[in-house]
Amino acid sequence: MAGIKIIKENVDQKTFEALAEICPFDAFSYENAVLEVSSACKVCKLCIKNGPAGVLVLEEEQRVAIDKSLYRGITVYVDHIEGKIHPVTFELIGKARELAAVIDHPVYALFMGTNISEKADQLLSYGVDKVFVYDQPELKHFVIEPYANVLEDFIEKLKPSSILVGATNVGRSLAPRVAARCHTGLTADCTILEMKENTDLVQIRPAFGGNIMAQIVTQYSRPQFCTVRYKVFTAPELVKEPWGSVEIMAIGKDKLISAIEVLEVIKKEKGVDLSDAETIVAVGRGVKCEKDLEMIYQFAQKIGATVACTRPGIESGWFDARLQIGLSGRTVKPKLIIALGISGAVQFAAGMQNSEYIIAINNDSKAPIFNIAHCGMVGDLYEILPELLKMIDEPETEEAGKTLVMPEAIKAPERMVG
Repeated sequence: MAGIKIIKENVDQKTFEALAEICPFDAFSYENAVLEVSSACKVCKLCIKNGPAGVLVLEEEQRVAIDKSLYRGITVYVDHIEGKIHPVTFELIGKARELAAVIDHPVYALFMGTNISEKADQLLSYGVDKVFVYDQPELKHFVIEPYANVLEDFIEKLKPSSILVGATNVGRSLAPRVAARCHTGLTADCTILEMKENTDLVQIRPAFGGNIMAQIVTQYSRPQFCTVRYKVFTAPELVKEPWGSVEIMAIGKDKLISAIEVLEVIKKEKGVDLSDAETIVAVGRGVKCEKDLEMIYQFAQKIGATVACTRPGIESGWFDARLQIGLSGRTVKPKLIIALGISGAVQFAAGMQNSEYIIAINNDSKAPIFNIAHCGMVGDLYEILPELLKMIDEPETEEAGKTLVMPEAIKAPERMVG
């Protein structure tokens, strides 16, 4: 990282006052005719450009080029609870295979826990080249110290180029700790991953509240770490004839010692898992009051959907926080999502744009939601929704035909506004 270096400490009061006036962060101090710069400096370079000559210099950090050829393989951390593998692992394996194909690297899976060796073969069916298993009694429960030591041990022995971790509670705790130990970067909640031919992993994620898509590359260190939410990628098809193998890894008992002892595991009651919902009705600011949700719940019940919301629904106290879709909520990929009164800001879109079919109802024809919707209806949801409910409730007659007639805009296979 660059920094401001003082090359002439002994200056007069006039020079200090000139620098103090230029600096917007009050980073300069002056005592006993000695000029100093504090940690308040943000390296804006205004003092270099506009300050007295011959006093300061911009000191660039000298980066040491790393031999990237020493690191090989795309590794997926296997997230599981008591041997039951989290689906995000399979999604990451699918993406790892795509990335590895670009640079002709193998795909690894790192599996750590207790009595898990027999379950490692399940991973081979997804196209993994090798599964590395740390099967130890001390790894029965997730405790950060031994788990971090195991991941660090794996990195030292295998030297993988990239490590993909699910953005679960475990992954979000484990990945940054080990990345810090390795003095390497980590990008959280990536939505897009791409691979350069020089093995640099391009990690893309929304930033600044979703206003931009940041492309982050770890050029000067290895391995490259990133976390990815569930439902962002797609799990690959099962391989009929797996070609991979399983390798049991050994680790010193001293690395499995922890100051934390798990006395009891109390499982909390499982609520609605929005990530697994196949049909969702999502509501936004277009819903005027909580009482109006009754009509929406009625509609959702008739089509077998789960009701979810955007951030305003949480802030109003209408919904449980687990039902929020978006950057600060859940990522979903249902077969059908109907967005009611949602503008489609990036914060929301990033959490649902991979849905198989998106229907949007909004009274603003220029709303961003129509850019990602497969089908859109421009109008007041308070007029459209009652009509949809009426159509669903109407008994079939010979005149009406044997099938429910829906507006052409809803049936359109291409993304459009109707």
